[in-house]
Amino acid sequence: MSRLDSSDTSHRDSTHRRKESISVTEHVYPEFRPEAETVYYPNRWARYREHIREPFAEFLGVAILIIFGTGVDCQVVLSANPNVVSSPKGDYLSLNFGWGIGTALGVWVSGGISGGHINPAITIMLATFRGFPWKKVPIYIFAQVLGGIVGAAVVYGNYFHAIDIVEGHGVRTLETAGLFSTYAVPYMTNVSAFFDEFLGTVVLVIVVLAMNDKKNIPAPAGLAPLVLFFLVSGIGIALGMQTGYAINPARDLGPRILTSMVGYGSQVYTFRNHYWLWCPIIAPILGALFGAFVYDAFLFTGEESILNKPNAEARRRNLHANPEQRRHMPAGPGAEEPV
Repeated sequence: MSRLDSSDTSHRDSTHRRKESISVTEHVYPEFRPEAETVYYPNRWARYREHIREPFAEFLGVAILIIFGTGVDCQVVLSANPNVVSSPKGDYLSLNFGWGIGTALGVWVSGGISGGHINPAITIMLATFRGFPWKKVPIYIFAQVLGGIVGAAVVYGNYFHAIDIVEGHGVRTLETAGLFSTYAVPYMTNVSAFFDEFLGTVVLVIVVLAMNDKKNIPAPAGLAPLVLFFLVSGIGIALGMQTGYAINPARDLGPRILTSMVGYGSQVYTFRNHYWLWCPIIAPILGALFGAFVYDAFLFTGEESILNKPNAEARRRNLHANPEQRRHMPAGPGAEEPV
């Protein structure tokens, strides 16, 4: 065989292997184009990981949120007992900063992979108003609640002995259950508590949508977590006293499930005739939907909102809303692509 023939054969083999590689990638990623960055699986685990990256990012983001949030609750409240430590370790401002930091870091970890929802109310709102795939909603919410359970379990294990000192060995009451989930103060009616959670979530969603709107003042790339730190801290400082500002069903339900498993029992669910369902779960979801409706009805002009879908006349004239405003919601570090 001549040197030229050998070179041609080698070139054909190389091209054949490249085509096989591309065909496998095209099968897994239908949107793949050869000129785009090649996506491949270097090993079997990488193939499995590709299917769980997004839900695991949500799981991990919520777990980090809960570790910081319930961790600061435990440290501030339990340290107020002189039998635990000699002096208090924090105050109400510490609580709000802890939850703000937890939110920021949870989104920082998950934002570039899953969009950094870390909140079922945000996920449902994005599916309704921003074209987030509904097929992903159940696994996102499952991962978020599971992250809340695991994050609360880590904190409970860390402060187990301090809780025993405050409550008594083996005694578990709502006095310390409130370190993990939200319970309204006694003077609040259930309707008032519902409105408190609804209002807090409306504010949360309007600011989240504004910071991702390119026709408004979007957060610079990578700085969305900083905006969320100020946002969540501000909601706590201004609106958090009466209900504990859940504004996130996973933030409340995950830790509540954990407390029911470690000795608090059914009292965490029977408090005020199933307060746990109406105020920290349903109110934030409705608040998120209402906040998105207000923002989209009066401010947003992007094409993905259901309020900006073309009517029959616009379709006839081939008109549509502005497509330039699409981006991850909320944006994590480096998250610039559409949902």
